[in-house]
Amino acid sequence: MRKFFGYGLIAISLTIIAYVFYANSQYKGITREFSEYTLLTSSWEFYKKQFINEDGRVIDYTQDSITTSEGQSYAMLRAVWIDDKESFDLVWKWTRENLKRPNDNLFGWRWGELENKKFGFLPNGGDNSATDADQDIALALIFASARWRDNAYQEDAKKILEDLWVTNTAIAGDKRYLIAGNWAQNENELVLNPSYFAPYAWRIFDKVDRKHDWNSMVAPAYEVLNKSSTNKLDKEKAVGLPPDWVVLDRKSGALKSPVNLGNFTTNYSFDALRTPWRVALDVKWNNDETAKKYLATMCKPLEEAYKKDKKIVNTYSHDGIKQNEDENAAMYSAALGCFINTNPTIAKDIYQNKIVKLYANDTNTFREDISYYDQNWLWFGAALYNDYLIPYD
Repeated sequence: MRKFFGYGLIAISLTIIAYVFYANSQYKGITREFSEYTLLTSSWEFYKKQFINEDGRVIDYTQDSITTSEGQSYAMLRAVWIDDKESFDLVWKWTRENLKRPNDNLFGWRWGELENKKFGFLPNGGDNSATDADQDIALALIFASARWRDNAYQEDAKKILEDLWVTNTAIAGDKRYLIAGNWAQNENELVLNPSYFAPYAWRIFDKVDRKHDWNSMVAPAYEVLNKSSTNKLDKEKAVGLPPDWVVLDRKSGALKSPVNLGNFTTNYSFDALRTPWRVALDVKWNNDETAKKYLATMCKPLEEAYKKDKKIVNTYSHDGIKQNEDENAAMYSAALGCFINTNPTIAKDIYQNKIVKLYANDTNTFREDISYYDQNWLWFGAALYNDYLIPYD
């Protein structure tokens, strides 16, 4: 298996800058009243000006102005949900012309300026695929086809789904799993990122791609989510939080911690925070009982933390121990997926006091010092909370 270290570096850089959003907020303590639709539309307009080049490239300024397939996928999803076809087409054009891998229809995950001053896939795995971005791009294209009545988008999505199935899913025992990328399997093990699991998307893929049984991955995904959240892995106990990363033994089906994988950990942090949002979409769109039960389990430690400290920090170890006291916008936004389903009172409190207060009425957008990643998740969280996310299939 090709070792892959770049993902962990992102988590470190974002953790360093996270606390400033709340500790230094000039809006702290102020309640705002405005149209929720305005929040979603105006923050998107500002995001485009700040983070998307005129050619459709999304830039992460916290990492030496690189571009990731994840960033492109988020822009495409937001554009189709906000009904901005011009921006969608621009971002999609740049993505397929610059990030498409040479031998398949998936996308290299990390792109930027090279030592020779040219631009391209960055060293140390930049040409590897990141499965979450590949599936989010495919989903955005399917939505675009339905919303704007153009079948060409769906045909592009089918090409991605073909290679996504072949390259980024794998069999262990008699079950198929979504793996983390083209690099994430060998004869004995599969590397999984549970926050990549998107059963709501697979149900839609199954309708579009009749060649492959996408629905067959739903039950194994929830099994992994439940086991990885309740098994102790590399700690003395587990409290119900899903890990950022986990490894699946192909023969026994056992889960273990991601040792020998660089900065990959079993923490609930930069990666795993997306899990409740993704599971909540399966509840909202499909009323899935397994998804509801899973959220009831995984949300308990977050609920206890918020009741005790009136905050959720940006990193917890697998046994539920806080790794710092820093708060993070993305953590709160994705956690809304928990509380919308398990504790609407906390959901409302988090939305008003941890998300809305980062929105500035004078500029009609989220604060300018918030990173592109957190800007996206503030939008996704607000859109989920306000029931704005529609499955255009």
